[in-house]
Amino acid sequence: MSTHSSEVSSSFDCPEDINGEKRVQRVAGRGAQVGGGITVSRILPSSQRRMVGAWCFLDHAGPAVFTSGSGLRVGPHPHIGLQTFTWMIQGEVLHRDSLGHVQVVKPGQVNLMTAGRGISHTEESLPGEDKLHAVQLWIALPSKDATCEPAFDHHPDLPHWREGECDFTLLAGTYAQHQAPSKMYSPMVGVDLSSSKAGEVGLNLNPEFEYGFLVVQGTLGIQSEQFEVNELAYVGRGLTQLSLSLRAGSRVIVLGGEPYTEELVLWWNFVGENKDVIGQAQRDWRAAHERFGVVHGYDGEPLIAPDLPWESN
Repeated sequence: MSTHSSEVSSSFDCPEDINGEKRVQRVAGRGAQVGGGITVSRILPSSQRRMVGAWCFLDHAGPAVFTSGSGLRVGPHPHIGLQTFTWMIQGEVLHRDSLGHVQVVKPGQVNLMTAGRGISHTEESLPGEDKLHAVQLWIALPSKDATCEPAFDHHPDLPHWREGECDFTLLAGTYAQHQAPSKMYSPMVGVDLSSSKAGEVGLNLNPEFEYGFLVVQGTLGIQSEQFEVNELAYVGRGLTQLSLSLRAGSRVIVLGGEPYTEELVLWWNFVGENKDVIGQAQRDWRAAHERFGVVHGYDGEPLIAPDLPWESN
């Protein structure tokens, strides 16, 4: 799912401890639309928080029900300097890219695309599909890997286990003795928690990581705070354990990672270390430069890169 975000991310703040207890920051999602008129809640980046570790972009799409044939439809568009990470909860989406990959991502599966020096792709709902519920994230590549060769990986089988009444699916990184297959370039973790009954679930955390918890269904309780759908609870670093309270039918995405301390510019579909890198990518896309390749098989026109806001009169 494409973005038209225009944000600059360059630093992080951690909530302060209050009377020995970690303060929890509430980050509220805001409405946005992606191709086909699908409404999403955009949580990151925002004025409240730019990133969680290297996770620099977070959209929660749905759950949506639409007329068959009128679902997600995002034409060819470029990326640099990031990985796109799509976690499907309901519905099916077809991915095509300029490397020649054609892949449907289904519920319980991840599509991971590494843009590196440049790639382009499309996303669209399958014919006859009338539902969509997904989380799409971007991961900022560290500067040493920002111009790596582009790649695409599909992960249909992820580590899954149950603790009490809560189902765990490891999306990225490591947790306990489990290792996700997705290739990450920064120390980070992603976990899907789904609770069939109300109750408490205890997490073991890495004190070097900062953590955010996105509610995609139900409610989440941390300490005395309650969080609703499309709210992110950010707890910063320094914790080794945390207890979550989940209502029956709740689903929470756990994101963690070492704080990203390099300078970073996020604009439109690009991530780069400075505005010059972003500006060159914009000009290259407009000129149909070979770095972005061509997506074959999609019936529609490429997206047009907007003007750079820092070059506007």
